[in-house]
Amino acid sequence: MQISVIRFVAFCLALACVGAESSIEQPYRTAYHFQPPKNWMNDPNGPMFYKGVYHLFYQYNPYGPLWGNITWAHSVSYDLVNWLHLPQALSPTDPFDIKGCFSGSTTILSDGKPAILYTGVYANDSQVQNLALPANLTDPFLTEWVKSPLNPLIIPIDGIDPKNFRDPSTAWQGPDGIWRVIVGGHQNGQGKAILYQSKDFVNWIRSTNPLRSSAKTGMFECPDFYPVSINGNYGIDTSSQDKLTKHVLKASFNGNDYYILGSYTPQTDNFSAESDFLDSSFDFRYDYGKFYASKTFYDSSKKRRISWGWIAEMDGDANALEKGWSGLQSIPRSILLSKTGKQLIQWPIKEIETLRAENVSIQEKQLKGGSVLEVLGVTASQADVEVAFDLTNLKEAEFMVPDGVDPRALCSQQTASFRGMVGPFGLLVLASQGLTEQTAVLFRIFRSHEKYVVLMCSDQSRSTFREGPDKTTYGAFVDINPRQEKITLRTLIDHSVVESVSGKGRACITARVYPALAIDNQAHLYVFNNGTVDVTISRLDAWSMKKAQLVSANI
Repeated sequence: MQISVIRFVAFCLALACVGAESSIEQPYRTAYHFQPPKNWMNDPNGPMFYKGVYHLFYQYNPYGPLWGNITWAHSVSYDLVNWLHLPQALSPTDPFDIKGCFSGSTTILSDGKPAILYTGVYANDSQVQNLALPANLTDPFLTEWVKSPLNPLIIPIDGIDPKNFRDPSTAWQGPDGIWRVIVGGHQNGQGKAILYQSKDFVNWIRSTNPLRSSAKTGMFECPDFYPVSINGNYGIDTSSQDKLTKHVLKASFNGNDYYILGSYTPQTDNFSAESDFLDSSFDFRYDYGKFYASKTFYDSSKKRRISWGWIAEMDGDANALEKGWSGLQSIPRSILLSKTGKQLIQWPIKEIETLRAENVSIQEKQLKGGSVLEVLGVTASQADVEVAFDLTNLKEAEFMVPDGVDPRALCSQQTASFRGMVGPFGLLVLASQGLTEQTAVLFRIFRSHEKYVVLMCSDQSRSTFREGPDKTTYGAFVDINPRQEKITLRTLIDHSVVESVSGKGRACITARVYPALAIDNQAHLYVFNNGTVDVTISRLDAWSMKKAQLVSANI
């Protein structure tokens, strides 16, 4: 059934947000992150922009808040902030997907029509790749999708593990007009991005060599492959033939989304990577916290590439059953190549700033060692914070050789309460009165032989006094020279999720937290310095955030 644009606008204007429960009954449900009204959600699938509408598909259990019965749910938006939930796009109704419609991607074909490639699971757990097309291209929301009668199109043969063969990427078209796609796989003890080619998007032939393989990683889940512009301020289409590009290969494994950069030659389908996954010197991840199975798409309307990532729960199945839901999506992030060309830069999309409400600003405020400053005047459980710190006494920084140092382990061993020299300093978010509960997003500065080392931590060790929730602390080194630039941090706080971005997008850490005291108007926000060296808040801006509109179509 077609749903009119007018109807969607009417829903949004009516502010008919999903979820009848009050925040007291659902203290961990987010206000401006994407979530379905109820039940289980995991991987984002097939995000795309088509004829003025953003589409997000995602892995969904329509029957409960635990994993199982996996379908492709479907939502649409005009701004990536406010969403209309539509009927499920794909359900496990056929032999080739009877045990689940697993992850995949959308591709805009040469004639401008969208297509879905997704993984289906047979009754014997063998995984295959299938095609689905819109039933009605005049429907602005593409509500109904039809599976191809030729499914499955790609099957696991020639030694591919049939139970580890999934998640087709967005396809790209070479200068020869032939489509390429990669599928995550596992073969002979190696994780692989297995490459396939097709002239018609139906008949696929496996290439002789994979696009990439690694014996270090296990299976490549949810692989993604796309170009980024060198010295550019815009994203580019997945099939771009621009020579001034690098290519990104992302793979999900070990609970994180890792990426490598390199050069791609479409004539030979050779991807020459600058490093390998898990190289000690190049630990590149989209996010160093709780963020997985991400998917990017090219937004042709604003010439940008946008990523989504799944943020799982960290408080167990029993709590999911009690809440009636599990999982959320990250705030969409724009992706660019850094000016140095060494890594990616990520930043929350501009549209999220439309939810900003009351603002509090602090400028040129000195934070003496051991001090804590409360930021008043914002809704601390639902906020957007940007802060820049000035450091003038770097010669006092402790010495460290970063080679071989695990930043996550260091953050776990020396938490926010550790008394260092230059740091720890940063934000205490979702904090209770008296700081019994707190999640610390912090920095420490070290001296090395020829440079300074900036450590970023997200410390959840005191995030709740509840027993049960995972309180893992995360960490990352940030490529910042504190002699030449300020230490910057942006943190998005939304009841049970804390997304932090440092170095103007050079490092991201996402955390899930479940405070028992710091809930709603009992949550507080602080800036702190637990180092012995004074630091200066060059500028801090904090905004209360309005609630996004998430409504369900009644069709």
